[in-house]
Amino acid sequence: MVRDLQPHRPAPHFDARALCEAGIRVIATEAAAVKALESRIDDRFALACRILMECRGRVVVTGMGKSGHIAGKIAATLASTGTPAFFVHPGEAGHGDLGMITPEDVVLALSHSGDSAEILTIIPILKRLGIPLIAMTGNHQSTLATQADVALDTGITEEACPLGLAPTSSTTAALAMGDALAVAMLEARGFSREDFAFSHPSGSLGRRLLIRVRDIMHQGDAVPKVRESAVLREAVLEMTAKKLGMTAVVNESDEVLGIFTDGDLRRLLEISMDLHETKISEVMMRHCTSVDPDCLAAETVRIMEEKSINALLVVAPEGHLVGALNMHDLLRAGVV
Repeated sequence: MVRDLQPHRPAPHFDARALCEAGIRVIATEAAAVKALESRIDDRFALACRILMECRGRVVVTGMGKSGHIAGKIAATLASTGTPAFFVHPGEAGHGDLGMITPEDVVLALSHSGDSAEILTIIPILKRLGIPLIAMTGNHQSTLATQADVALDTGITEEACPLGLAPTSSTTAALAMGDALAVAMLEARGFSREDFAFSHPSGSLGRRLLIRVRDIMHQGDAVPKVRESAVLREAVLEMTAKKLGMTAVVNESDEVLGIFTDGDLRRLLEISMDLHETKISEVMMRHCTSVDPDCLAAETVRIMEEKSINALLVVAPEGHLVGALNMHDLLRAGVV
């Protein structure tokens, strides 16, 4: 006879109030664990930051089990905030991946108990290579804590799990301490929004901070323009051909004298303006809004929104027309 080895569990009872109370209790417990870390930001924390900032190689973050997941996130946060870092699984380290760690690196090891066998196995190798070891543990009497160059206390009073088994408060505290390290070093290095954007070129912040007008503007023959001697019909044909909803009006040196838009054309048609006789210089807008080619695309969006316009000219500092763009170009670039 085959026996069912799974323990019998009663059908779950849906109680909205009890579920919310449990959720609030977890948040409160974990918040208390993070709050307790404030008093532990001391000389040891500053020393850990100094070791990490003086690292000539990379920060190798490691941890087993749930601590490993937190270690991976900390490595990613460090890497994106100016501290080159990567995660190494301690179990794999003992089977070849230890070769990824060089004498110029620093190891940041996470273990709530401080006695994870996989981490303890690689400590002698780290010592032999003279690699600095920073520990993040909840047990200051543990082997990891005593063998580390500096040990950061992430101990907790209780896990949020009512059974006291699932890592909850302990992993939250470790994650918060990792963020504290990353941000403290970010500020010490003067890491800027632009620096962050360079490591996140595919993100929305990267697009807003890296893309400039010259990267997305129409240029060369794609820029709509007519001479000031042109008649209205020529301007309309140029606008139709280039499909930007406007045309620049320039002199023989390509200096911008004004702009003529779809909106201007509609207003003129209402008063039956002669397309063949009217000079564009008579109906163009002389004081038009323009931007420098090195202007951030995000700043261009703000200008267009403030002016309630959908297109504008790109003019070099000396006054020459170099490009044009409209809101659709900004949308395609992902800036809007």
